Amino acid sequence: MSANPDSPAPIPAVVRPAPGGAGEMMTARPRSILERLVAYRLLLLLATAVLALDQATKLWIAARIPFDPLHSHDVGQDITVIANFFYLIHVGNTGAAWSMFAGQSVLLGTLALATLVGIGFWRHSLGLRDRTNQYAFGLLCGGIAGNLLDRFARGHVTDFLDFHFGSYIYPTFNVADSGICVGVILYVLRSLRAPK
Repeated sequence: MSANPDSPAPIPAVVRPAPGGAGEMMTARPRSILERLVAYRLLLLLATAVLALDQATKLWIAARIPFDPLHSHDVGQDITVIANFFYLIHVGNTGAAWSMFAGQSVLLGTLALATLVGIGFWRHSLGLRDRTNQYAFGLLCGGIAGNLLDRFARGHVTDFLDFHFGSYIYPTFNVADSGICVGVILYVLRSLRAPK
């Protein structure tokens, strides 16, 4: 008996490993939103933790230290953690790292938002099912979201971690910046170790 050319194509079957190790035939079906979220739970939890810590520390700084856009280190304005080395201050950055593109907060915020959307869209190509990559992108996404929230809410990023190395003052940064830097380093190291 020949197949009817007008009949619908059969639903494709995929082989998935069963709990006992043998493959079982299952019909492919779209994954639910909850299943997708669970697959990236480590990334989402870490991103949420970085975002929460970033915003909590910025609120604490804003409540304790007067805003000092000139980074003047006036007596009584900042908090000395380790004299001549580590201070907590309260400055704003309308640019990117090292104050590049100063005054372009809206543009940088838009690029940050596009980056987060891009990471979500290309999550498979980025290998975000991998546990190490979820650590890296959890830190990265949490940091991007923290600074993004600042840019749209305050018009600048709040920075407060201030390190001095002799006469050199390292650019002031925050928890979000730390998450971004560590996340990028982790991803680069993971990529370098990946089999060719």
